[in-house]
Amino acid sequence: MDIKHAQKEVDDWIKEHGVRYFNELTNMAQLTEEVGEVARIIARRYGEQSEKESDKEKDLGEELADVVFVVLCLANQTGIDLQAAFDKKMDKKTKRDHDRHHNNNKLK
Repeated sequence: MDIKHAQKEVDDWIKEHGVRYFNELTNMAQLTEEVGEVARIIARRYGEQSEKESDKEKDLGEELADVVFVVLCLANQTGIDLQAAFDKKMDKKTKRDHDRHHNNNKLK
């Protein structure tokens, strides 16, 4: 599924199940919360912090999907075509960073 369809799917879900979008500030707080949950898993599973037994059941994919869902909500409610914005960003990064990372000795 592309981003445009994902935005529509989220919008349809909000209309059917969510009554309305939370306001932008509430969604920003939710996004911060969801990113924090991703950070907790990464820090404990892949970083140097020890993972608690209760953390071992957490699904990183599900938490990343929560982040994507809230980002799509924010894009919808602010009138952003996230597919167009993403395509533009990838084009910009491709042109700007074409050789940048290949020439970074830290990555070798």
